[in-house]
Amino acid sequence: MRLNKSTGHAIRILIECARAKGELVKVADLAMTLDLTMQNVFKIVHILSRNRLISAARGRNGGVGLARPADQIRMGDIVRAMETTDIEVDVETPLNRSSRVDVSGVNRVLDDALEAFVAVLDQHTLADMAGQRGPASSTRPRARKSPQSRNARVVSSGRLTARSSGN
Repeated sequence: MRLNKSTGHAIRILIECARAKGELVKVADLAMTLDLTMQNVFKIVHILSRNRLISAARGRNGGVGLARPADQIRMGDIVRAMETTDIEVDVETPLNRSSRVDVSGVNRVLDDALEAFVAVLDQHTLADMAGQRGPASSTRPRARKSPQSRNARVVSSGRLTARSSGN
């Protein structure tokens, strides 16, 4: 699944706010740090604020910050705030005129797929993404390493080599 650019920018904005550890972050600083336009950051901040993911304070000492702790913001919350799945499909009619077709069934399927995708994202928090703690524990057991991978190590050149079991 491909997320739109605004969702990626929103995640990066929220990570910067999480790393600020409760301090307000100026929109101008976010724009410069993330190499985004001020207009784009304002647009995304507005959406995140409307969805109660960040809070904003106006004025000279203002800025934006997380509305709640990073470990309480699920990655799925961010995607739900930023993504929509409404689509319009145009079809050619016999007279070469475009007409809209009812795609409510398609939207239902895409909404279901998005919810399944978001359910996986809900297993992770913004704190996980910001490196503030280890990944959230998953309900699935971790895959066991194969015997070959247990004997493998990375050498300084970056290549994967096998450890010898003899010496």
